[in-house]
Amino acid sequence: MSTASVSTAATRRAAARINAAFADAGVTGRLHALDIDSGASISVAATQPVPTSSLHKVCLLAALYREDAAGRLDRTRQIDVSAAERTPGLSGLAVMRDAVRLSLRDLATLVVAVSDNAAADVLWREIGFDTVNRTMADLGLPDTIAVHDMAAIRDALLATPNLADPAALADVSVLNPELTNRSTPRQLAELFAAIWRDEVCTGELAGELRSVLGVQAWTHRLSSGFPFDDVRVSGKTATLPTIRAEAGVIEYPDGGRYAVAVFTRAASTAAVLPAADAVIGTAGRIAVDALRSH
Repeated sequence: MSTASVSTAATRRAAARINAAFADAGVTGRLHALDIDSGASISVAATQPVPTSSLHKVCLLAALYREDAAGRLDRTRQIDVSAAERTPGLSGLAVMRDAVRLSLRDLATLVVAVSDNAAADVLWREIGFDTVNRTMADLGLPDTIAVHDMAAIRDALLATPNLADPAALADVSVLNPELTNRSTPRQLAELFAAIWRDEVCTGELAGELRSVLGVQAWTHRLSSGFPFDDVRVSGKTATLPTIRAEAGVIEYPDGGRYAVAVFTRAASTAAVLPAADAVIGTAGRIAVDALRSH
């Protein structure tokens, strides 16, 4: 990878526009955008820790493919998942009624495509927290740490009597990055960059992992900033009360590749805040445009 930098003036202009977009949307935000090939980057509070929730599923998948590459795990192995042992959720296996049999890699596809919590927790049991955390450390991402599966995150939220009360959120452990799955916007962008640079695994495995990360159904966040038929957006969202996030990679037809991670937090506890979703795409686009202008 070559090295390059965006001028200080350009970085400040981009950061100011990003912060203004966050303010207009009624959120505070953090962002890191990285040119995967040159190493140039733009940051807004990108080294501050954040609770990752469903974004940690990308770490889980990276560990799955890295373990397969090392011969310690077979991603095509079939798993029987009974209806009784599934983590509740709003999509995927969680809303199905009968027993299923799927390979580990097809479970991974559900994890990305519809953020399937039940499929994710099968993989957490098969791979383990220690393996996922070791994988992140091996990739040079020591602040990216998992301590909860999706069932534990759900249980913590259900234990809060009134999530619509802003005062009640102060005591929710999964909103505190010191107590739950955590990373930083910088390290999440660096994880996606590592996947696209074949640093997690190589060859067919690397291509398959990138393909899996490209099947997400949700287009209302990062993808909304890049509404072009010839621009590909791969990524993964995460949602917690007041927190909306997405990290991924934007690929242009001229070969430009940019890893972006955006986290926002709203004062409102409303579950539906379209402006807070859309600003993730707006901020990502401002950052990528600045990197491409460089």
